[in-house]
Amino acid sequence: MTSSRNHQEAHGIGQTEEQLNNQAEAADQIQGGSKLDREVRSAANKNRTELDEIIMD
Repeated sequence: MTSSRNHQEAHGIGQTEEQLNNQAEAADQIQGGSKLDREVRSAANKNRTELDEIIMD
């Protein structure tokens, strides 16, 4: 039962993250984004991070 509950919570977190991302994109389209917003979004969408390089190497 616990694993099912954890799975449901993880799924809910994923949905929340997706919703927040959609809201941020909509605000960016309406208001225009700042340079910092673009840099944060770019960093968040990187597939390979510095931590990945440390772990993998």
